[in-house]
Amino acid sequence: MSTTSPTTGIHCYRDEIETALAEGLCFGSDCPARLREAMEFSLLAPGKRLRPQLVLLACEVCGGNVRQALPAAVAVEMIHAYSLVHDDLPAMDDDDLRRGRPTCHKQFDEATAILVGDALQARAFELLATRIEPAECAARCCGELAHAVGAAALVGGQAADLASEFQRCTLAELEAIHRRKTGALFRVSLRLGAMIAEASDGQLAALDDYADNLGLAFQVIDDLLDVSGHEGTMGKRLGKDSGQGKNTYPAILGVEASQSLAEKLVEHAIIALEIFGEAAAPLRELALFVRQRNT
Repeated sequence: MSTTSPTTGIHCYRDEIETALAEGLCFGSDCPARLREAMEFSLLAPGKRLRPQLVLLACEVCGGNVRQALPAAVAVEMIHAYSLVHDDLPAMDDDDLRRGRPTCHKQFDEATAILVGDALQARAFELLATRIEPAECAARCCGELAHAVGAAALVGGQAADLASEFQRCTLAELEAIHRRKTGALFRVSLRLGAMIAEASDGQLAALDDYADNLGLAFQVIDDLLDVSGHEGTMGKRLGKDSGQGKNTYPAILGVEASQSLAEKLVEHAIIALEIFGEAAAPLRELALFVRQRNT
């Protein structure tokens, strides 16, 4: 399996990921054509593929066979895509633009968008259960991912985020929301790759530390870009957080303090990788990309 240097961005295993994503949507004739089209529209839209790369790079840095982790990489990207499709719905964050294109419910309809999310989530667990070996590892991966996207993590974070609209959060409360809503999927991406590689407890702990800092940094920077980014570059509506009464880091800390926080979080993420030595260079480059991103 080939790879491209990540020194100009995040390009590790991109070709392999794109191919595997398309293959992951191969269903029989029983899948309705409109549903298939909407799933392809949502999953295969241009994106950074950050989370599947975390799966593969974690597997690699722990000495595993990256090809064996590809189904897990596809699974987490399917979960990510499902969460975006549902978050964009009018009942949630009500977005009409995603990655420079209409959101799923705008391109198709709300009912189809709901079904796309349902189908992507089911397919993610099917891939883990049937394509990860041995069976014990597959079961453990399913359990890890289920927890990461459930009521105490991703879904709970979204629920808390919606409940906090137009209510002032403390910094600790905001961090708690985003460690679930954003951070949980970062963490499980790394954990899945590491578990497939039979990582040690020390390696898992280091990757958890890396994930916790990187996921929070990603969200802080996302909030900053909503304030100061460019809509054409970002591919989505900007400046909507304040209009929806969202709590954000710039709103609580100010822009400069938020930028400083993001810098510190990325530094801590990189420090967490020391246990891996030079083998962690791609993960360090990825952290630097998150710090510098403008999309």
